[in-house]
Amino acid sequence: MSVIELLKNNNKTAFSFEILPPLKGNSFAKVCSIIDKLKEFDPKCINITTHHSETVYKETADGLLKKTHVRKRPGTVAIAAAIQNRYGITAVPHIICKGFTREETEYALIDLQFLGVTDLLLLRGDANKLEKDRIVSGQSHEHTTGLIVQVNQYNQGIDLEGNNFEKPAAPFSYGVACYPEKHEEAPNMDSDLAFLKKKVESGAEYAVTQMFFDNKKYFEFVERCRKEGINVPIIPGIKPIVLLDQLTVLPKIFRSDIPDALEAELRKCKNDEEAKQVGIEWCIVQCKELIQSGVPSLHFYTLLATDSVRQIAKEIY
Repeated sequence: MSVIELLKNNNKTAFSFEILPPLKGNSFAKVCSIIDKLKEFDPKCINITTHHSETVYKETADGLLKKTHVRKRPGTVAIAAAIQNRYGITAVPHIICKGFTREETEYALIDLQFLGVTDLLLLRGDANKLEKDRIVSGQSHEHTTGLIVQVNQYNQGIDLEGNNFEKPAAPFSYGVACYPEKHEEAPNMDSDLAFLKKKVESGAEYAVTQMFFDNKKYFEFVERCRKEGINVPIIPGIKPIVLLDQLTVLPKIFRSDIPDALEAELRKCKNDEEAKQVGIEWCIVQCKELIQSGVPSLHFYTLLATDSVRQIAKEIY
């Protein structure tokens, strides 16, 4: 079943999580080690991130520097198929605009269709670390809305050249990202909500939020969405703090505010282990309140936090 079907057929708050593909050269076993720790909580889906190539400079034999593009975490398509086939859990690969041409996106859709992976999370992607020469004008989508159009056309049996092909028996379904504290590039929340509404009207079946640590921000965001006629499930994205320096790093990178009460507790911590425990305790309270409010699912970002997520899930599921 698709993610939206799984949510509709579930009579309680569902559980899902996100993982990164292993670094180039590492094995699928590292992915399995994360899933094996969390599968007892009946995850309805597992998201797999996608990463564009990064630019590195390598010294040549004559002492000059040569610019090279490297994909450090390839394999999103293969990992998604492997997870779905091994565990029988719906895999949701991320498909992003930045760093990928429309043709590369079409090839990914073809491969995923053949492999039976038909749930996607469509994202613009982070362009901050992407050199301008990797953003080819006209060849990549500038925004998620363009990516949605391409997936919709594929579902209708229309390729990039406008040619017809056999319409997929199992069309792609997809969700998108949303931002309770506003996307960093959006001029204001009204603009951000207008783009989210356009994505939903174009076919997005649900939205997953950026991480947040203040439930009030989530509740207010959902209320504003409903007033704007955005009625799809809005899944809260949860990230337990595990390192002391995340007190300053997370707000800087993800523009997520740290509530005063959480900040005060973290500033008492002398090391990462103490900060990790504070993160777990805060997250348990946060999740219990969200579950009590009837959220459709909790989606956990597990980077560096698998053990914390396991402890939290034991308390709330």
